[in-house]
Amino acid sequence: MRKFVGLALVAGALLVSACNTIEGAGKDVKSAGNTVAKTAHDAK
Repeated sequence: MRKFVGLALVAGALLVSACNTIEGAGKDVKSAGNTVAKTAHDAK
């Protein structure tokens, strides 16, 4: 659980710092979602 929360915080920081446009924000959200989904799958 701690690993998941840490990863979510890092993904959130990247999302906030990297999105300069709406398109970029969409790509960042998709990337963060994929990362969270992979982590959740690996934790099973």
